[in-house]
Amino acid sequence: MAQRISGTPGTLGDQPERPPAAATAADTSADNPWPVSLLAHKMKAYIDRMSTVWVEGQIIELSNRANASYLTLHDTTEDISLPVQIWRNVRDRLDAQLTEGSRVVVQAKANYWLAKGRLTMQAYDVRAVGLGELLARLEQLKQMLGAEGLFDPAHKKPLPFLPSRVGLITGHDSDAMKDVLRNATLRWPAVAFEVRNAATQGTNAVPQVMAALEELDAHPDVDVIVIARGGGSLEDLLPFSNEALVRAVHAASTPVVSAIGHEADRPLLDDVADMRASTPTDAAKRIVPDVAEEQMGILQARASLNGALDRLLQSEARALADVRGRPVLAQPETMITGREQDVSTLRARSWQAQAGLVGRAAAEIEHLRTQVRSLSPLNTLARGYAVVQTEDGAAVRSHEQVDAGDRISIKLASGRLTAQVDDSSPDPQSRDLGDGPRQNTDDSTSKE
Repeated sequence: MAQRISGTPGTLGDQPERPPAAATAADTSADNPWPVSLLAHKMKAYIDRMSTVWVEGQIIELSNRANASYLTLHDTTEDISLPVQIWRNVRDRLDAQLTEGSRVVVQAKANYWLAKGRLTMQAYDVRAVGLGELLARLEQLKQMLGAEGLFDPAHKKPLPFLPSRVGLITGHDSDAMKDVLRNATLRWPAVAFEVRNAATQGTNAVPQVMAALEELDAHPDVDVIVIARGGGSLEDLLPFSNEALVRAVHAASTPVVSAIGHEADRPLLDDVADMRASTPTDAAKRIVPDVAEEQMGILQARASLNGALDRLLQSEARALADVRGRPVLAQPETMITGREQDVSTLRARSWQAQAGLVGRAAAEIEHLRTQVRSLSPLNTLARGYAVVQTEDGAAVRSHEQVDAGDRISIKLASGRLTAQVDDSSPDPQSRDLGDGPRQNTDDSTSKE
């Protein structure tokens, strides 16, 4: 804090004694500050102890004066610049002429100007980065990123068949933007775009493209992102081989299509993108289907479906006709009539077998009846014989069983007679037959 001066007006009063200056910046305070000169000298002393350094960048501003040239060296990845001063003696021995936009490697040393408090880089050597060196660096970067798996096909995301909205990152009013919009609209008139304009070459290309990519990747309606640029030299396409941009595309959750330059141009963005298009026009053909082809495909699919359906119906109709033509369905009563005939046949056989059994049984009965009849006394009676019985029913076999005057009963084949014995005598003929005394059956009888 400043001290107030005391004393009478017009005279210097006694001033308090100033404390000694702090040794380091950490020792300073509001009561013990450093003067500007001390800070400037300390900064210069610190910066002067730095060694020379080789630094790479792109010249974006160049001013040539009599004794020196002043240029601004811009970083190729971020929006950071450094002023560089080249003395005339250094400039005159350079092999290549310095121009704005060229990429260079500078051997410089930091220098702090005390009078104006300005930090600048004083160049001792400047070398242009040649095409061969750029290609070697790109190949080295490609090998490194490939070893990390950034180009692995397994990480590539498929593109949607019909995106609801297409994100497009390209230069403002560029031919690439017109090609993508025109060709995509011709293929699918209803396609919608979310366009983000960004620098596609120079020092601002990488940060602007990355910012647009981040914005479109977070957009909820964007299903695919196209990064498009027309053809150009290797130096013009270097931003699309930038490591930071390649990693950003790999980390994006939305599928990314690379449409940089022509067929022969192969920036590293082509390797990390989910799909590479040879040109912006080719990208338009890949992100949306062709409405005419899809309509033709629908017609063909419909015709194929109708044909398949007709063939199926015809096949099923033939199968149904075959089934209906079978006897079981054409004449379903056949099963009943067939079984009815079987029943009738079986019934006839049963009746026939039964009749045969009954006939044979009847014949056997008749045979037995004949045998019984042949043994029956009635059969004897039928030949004219008779059975003579006494009144008590005993059969008369001899004349000695009855006496004259006894009543007898005579059993005939048909009927019965009652008679009275008039005489009882032996029959002389019975002896001739060897049957012993024979009873006379010719005695006169009287009917009752």
